[in-house]
Amino acid sequence: MRNFILFICLIGWLALQGQTKDTVVLRFNEYLGYVKKYHPIAKQAELRLGMGQANLMKARGGFDPKIEVDYDQKKFKGTEYYDRLNATFKIPTWYGVELKGSFEQNEGEYLNPENTVPLDGLYSAGVSVAVGQGMWINDRMATLKKAKYFRSQSKADRDLLVNQILYDASLAYFDWLKAYKEALVYDSFLKNAKSRFKGVKSSAQAGEIAAIDTVEAKITVQTRALGREQANVRLMKKSLELSGFLWLNDGIPLELQSNVIPDTDLEGEIDITFEILGKPLNDFTVDNHPKLKSLGYKIDGLRIEKRLKANRLLPKIQVEYNFLTETPELMNSFETNQYKGGVSFQLPLFLRKERGELKLAKFKLQEAQYEMDNTQVQVKNQILAVYNELESFESQNLLINDIVYNYNTLLSAEERKFNFGESSLFLVNSRESKLIDAELKKIEVRNKYFIAKAKLFKSLAVVPENL
Repeated sequence: MRNFILFICLIGWLALQGQTKDTVVLRFNEYLGYVKKYHPIAKQAELRLGMGQANLMKARGGFDPKIEVDYDQKKFKGTEYYDRLNATFKIPTWYGVELKGSFEQNEGEYLNPENTVPLDGLYSAGVSVAVGQGMWINDRMATLKKAKYFRSQSKADRDLLVNQILYDASLAYFDWLKAYKEALVYDSFLKNAKSRFKGVKSSAQAGEIAAIDTVEAKITVQTRALGREQANVRLMKKSLELSGFLWLNDGIPLELQSNVIPDTDLEGEIDITFEILGKPLNDFTVDNHPKLKSLGYKIDGLRIEKRLKANRLLPKIQVEYNFLTETPELMNSFETNQYKGGVSFQLPLFLRKERGELKLAKFKLQEAQYEMDNTQVQVKNQILAVYNELESFESQNLLINDIVYNYNTLLSAEERKFNFGESSLFLVNSRESKLIDAELKKIEVRNKYFIAKAKLFKSLAVVPENL
């Protein structure tokens, strides 16, 4: 409810579009919440679950009971050649067994003798059993089992798609934040340059310093203004890229307005949002990774396919037996000496098609197993690399913070010396340029640190539940 209210507030701000100068902070967790809920790719990922469930329903249809009615009639020149009715009710079961009940009623002057039945019809109840091929596994059984694996695989694939879109959206947010901070840096130093230019101009007019110093101060203002304009262009570009991840519920894309700004303090929020807080490397288990789960379900389905192909090397032997009676309401009317039965046998002589299909099934299974082994190693190495990268960036952040602090100290000291006439404007600008470079480097290192967090989020394939 809280996220929904905040989302409505955001839309309200966007609708004002230039009517107010107040800024609106788009928080990182709220932003990812919108992406997860409304982005078309995230919605597309949810369709995977529906497809898996529909596929399972389709496979279960192979075990649905069936009613078959066959009615034929022929009359010619006032003669009824035949009038035949055959109604059958079949119930397929798991292990190649099919229960069957039927009613047959035939009459006519030219009726085939084998179709002659009592006047009130003939009832039968029996069973058909696949003794060879299809007894332990058949197409219906294999389809249903594979559909169950596909449903589980669909959930893992859904998680991977959601994780990927959240990862891409996170990178867009971090780039937007980086561009915003760079624009703030240039804006701040432009103000300093303008203030210094006014002071130098006043001193030059008073004859305290040479007039040529005003030219150097003016060049510094123009350089800082140029840097700010370039930073604003980058900020606008990154804002548009971020807008590509913001959508309304009815499929309408949003455009980020200039008064919406990123959250500049992500330290305590990013791990909680990604739900990677308190997940050390030692606690990671590769078996729970969605990508490996998806491959595992794929392998399970290929194993079923291999069993089915191997079963087709057996001969097709179908045994059928049916009790016959005129009075099905009386149980004692079903007698063993009144029956209809038979046996059918079929076996190709060379089995080349069946043996070829079995070999292909084995190759596909082996290929998937190789893919699984390779993916396991890749996932482990990626996660290990990201953890090492994060440790390095933590050290880099400490170093760059000290560097910025020291450059700031040097600039402050140089400005004091300049105010006392013991330094030159050139040295002050030089110190300031070094500080600007350090500030930009600090922003870049921090951005890479956030990207490394996103890489860990992607490597673990986490799907946040609290967004």
